[in-house]
Amino acid sequence: MKRFKPFPLMVLGMIALMAALISGLMRLGWGLPVVRPGLAELHGPLMISGFLGTLISLERAVALQRWWTYAAPLLTGLGAVSLVANLPGTPGSLLMTLGSGVMVAIFVLLLRLQPTFYTVIMGIGAVAWFIGNVLWLAGWPIPRFVLWWAGFLILTIMGERLELSRLVRLTSLSRLASLAATGVFLAGMVWTSVSFEAGVRLAGIGMLALTLWLARHDIARRTIRQPGLTRYISVCLLSGYVWLGVGGALAVAYGGAEAGPQYDAMLHAVFLGFVFAMIFGHAPIIFPAVLGLMISFRNTFYIHLLMLHLTLLLRVAGDVTDWLPGRQWGGLLNVIVLILFLINTGYAILKPAETGRT
Repeated sequence: MKRFKPFPLMVLGMIALMAALISGLMRLGWGLPVVRPGLAELHGPLMISGFLGTLISLERAVALQRWWTYAAPLLTGLGAVSLVANLPGTPGSLLMTLGSGVMVAIFVLLLRLQPTFYTVIMGIGAVAWFIGNVLWLAGWPIPRFVLWWAGFLILTIMGERLELSRLVRLTSLSRLASLAATGVFLAGMVWTSVSFEAGVRLAGIGMLALTLWLARHDIARRTIRQPGLTRYISVCLLSGYVWLGVGGALAVAYGGAEAGPQYDAMLHAVFLGFVFAMIFGHAPIIFPAVLGLMISFRNTFYIHLLMLHLTLLLRVAGDVTDWLPGRQWGGLLNVIVLILFLINTGYAILKPAETGRT
């Protein structure tokens, strides 16, 4: 079949990211011009389904090269544009829900092609994303189901790391431990529908267990000794796991917080500290695979990684101490870091490093 050009779909994801950054600053109280009424309330859907969902589903579609799999990133990307354009009715949420439904179908195909434990874990993550979007479409308040969206990202990353764990030949006990940690997180995620506060705390325990497992068994512990890009990816992964643990600890401590600084700290430790550290680390691999554009690793990549952690630390510190300037400035600097990441990545594409240099 003729190879699809994924660049337009990536553009849709970038539109969602920019809109999510603007809406995030609006939520933090920065006096930005009102682009459209209600945009601040769409920060989560734009970031999770509009950007991250589009990016992850596009990666799957490119890998499979089946025409229908491109419907997932197309639908979520168009859904994000619909939200930004403030179209009447609920076309944005409907399109994103349909896109996540296609993602579930993608994993049904993957399980037929590759019926492995780690594919099951990633498939459950896709189902969690779909369920979260269905609840959003049904009118549930986002804090009540945001753990389903978190489950999509956490389980996707966990499944990918389990896939690579084949290189270190895990023992049966280690595999059982990964299953137990994943099970605790899943139980908490589901339990939020029965007892919200207890479910959040149980999911937090699961995140802590996943953090310990990843810190102990991930291949990044070994590859961090290697130079260049391999070391950079390892540093991204291991530092991201710290934020997953922080998010788990905050979930245990704060339980059913549904708004305010505590809620902000819990969510951004996971969605920003954990997830974007993973994105920073995998961008030099994903971009070439998806777009066919080579990225030359540079040591300057460590700048946006370090700034991500420092600015998020300022934000979370402001949250837990109820220090509004720390939260606001940390959030603004978070946005600047993500833009710096895009600039650094774009420069590495346009200006390849000389052979043998990093």
